[in-house]
Amino acid sequence: MTATPTTLQDPHGHPQPTPPNRRARAVMPLAVALPVAAAAAVLMDLAYPEVGFWPAAFAATGLLLLALIGRSVWGAVAVGAAFGLLFFGLLVSWTTRYLGPVPWAALTVVEGTLTAVEIIPLALAYRWVPRAVPGPVGRLLLLPGLVAALWTGREVLLGAWPYGGLPWARLGITQADSPLVQTVSWVGVSGLTFLMVFTVAAAIEAIRTGLWRRPLPAAVPAVTALVLVLVPAFPTTPAGTMRVGAVQGNGPSGYFDQRTVGAIARAQGDATGPVLDADVDLVVWPEGLDADPFQTPWLAEYLSGISTRAGAPLLANAATTSGGNIYNTSFLWDPATTGATPRREQTQTHAKRHPVPFGEYVPDRAFYTLLAPDLVGLLQRDYAHGTDLPVVTVGSVPVGLAICFDVIYDEVIAESVTAGAELLVFQTNNADFRGTDENLQQLAVARIRAAETGRTVVNVSTVGTSQIIRPDGSTLTGLPAGQAGAMIADTDLRAGLTPAVLIGQGVSTVTLWGGLGGLALTGAIARRRRPPAVA
Repeated sequence: MTATPTTLQDPHGHPQPTPPNRRARAVMPLAVALPVAAAAAVLMDLAYPEVGFWPAAFAATGLLLLALIGRSVWGAVAVGAAFGLLFFGLLVSWTTRYLGPVPWAALTVVEGTLTAVEIIPLALAYRWVPRAVPGPVGRLLLLPGLVAALWTGREVLLGAWPYGGLPWARLGITQADSPLVQTVSWVGVSGLTFLMVFTVAAAIEAIRTGLWRRPLPAAVPAVTALVLVLVPAFPTTPAGTMRVGAVQGNGPSGYFDQRTVGAIARAQGDATGPVLDADVDLVVWPEGLDADPFQTPWLAEYLSGISTRAGAPLLANAATTSGGNIYNTSFLWDPATTGATPRREQTQTHAKRHPVPFGEYVPDRAFYTLLAPDLVGLLQRDYAHGTDLPVVTVGSVPVGLAICFDVIYDEVIAESVTAGAELLVFQTNNADFRGTDENLQQLAVARIRAAETGRTVVNVSTVGTSQIIRPDGSTLTGLPAGQAGAMIADTDLRAGLTPAVLIGQGVSTVTLWGGLGGLALTGAIARRRRPPAVA
């Protein structure tokens, strides 16, 4: 039997529903859809740094959606696998830098497989919505809205599970250099993802149904696109300035780097030279030192010497021990108030909220030791998850913190800004990924966070790339990768909460559960509209 066309029109050009007992015909056969999905994966990777060609994100989204239209469940899985495996394989190829192909292959397979499964609802939306809600409203508003919600919800799931998830590949992050970046201050990263997918999906439906020829329906994707481009940043309130000296030591801070005792601290100290006479209010060092300064007298004295010579507290980071647990800890070292060798309880600290699974701790260690004993054996210590507030107070100024990959978790950033942070500091160690685009991908997240919160961001790395980022996401000053140096700048302090901070996590929740609920509802309506079987 010949398949029914996806779209039928009445004499006036209005779209008519697909007959209820038929699945809409695919835009392309599966043999074509698979390479199209692979092409979408390549384009999507190009949208992220190092290339960072942001328009490619829209093209990739469109190709993937076209490849999913009319697919069966297993066809959708095949398309999702072709996209997910290739995309993640390209995006996180930096994981092979020191550990070889096994961690890269494992991460790619896990994320690619989850993508293949979680993309099924998108294909079901294209099957059920035209049947459940026929006509222009269903095709140009409800279908794109449901597709956008399901896409965004898929990102939310990947960012939460397993083992805390990996919210690294969110569509909104691709827009750090685009005219759309200011939109993120209103709706957050998930909201920006939703609007991007909605625009693409609405444009596809306007063309498929022929409604693009009529002014009102054609305005749906056009107006959404204009909103994305023209909306200004939400204004936050100036609250003064803070003079910051942020130091990139370029020392031997990688996991496998050969180094002598104190080499990381000395590299940071040497690069701090220009800061010492710059009359700064705060000195910032990146993630990682040679030892726990609360238990290592020589390191405590060294940090106190740096702080005293600079005439300012030092915000540094190290692995520290507390209550029998090891934490990745940022701390405000201020001998002027605590003495040269302070105890941990005398010092403002923040422990990393999301240690990296298989990088900073091994979940289910006994099980994974059976699978890869040599790799698991490389990690001799497991970091505990921090629970404290990601804020320290410098003078009277609250400063929000995020340690390394914590920058990709919405709740860490929102918690610090909601607690009053007027400046954000992100400390990271990218030494294990030298020569890759990992640090640039992470930097793009930092720039999005600046625009999202309306805060200046000091993003400082051990080996680069480091930048001080204005509240609009543009670069104030920076240091390239592989170069020791210091960034000294008068940073703008800002107060007030953007809508993104207030509703961003709610947007993620609503798109996840609203998308799934909307899909279930349209599926139920579509099934009711099936004609009874003929005896």
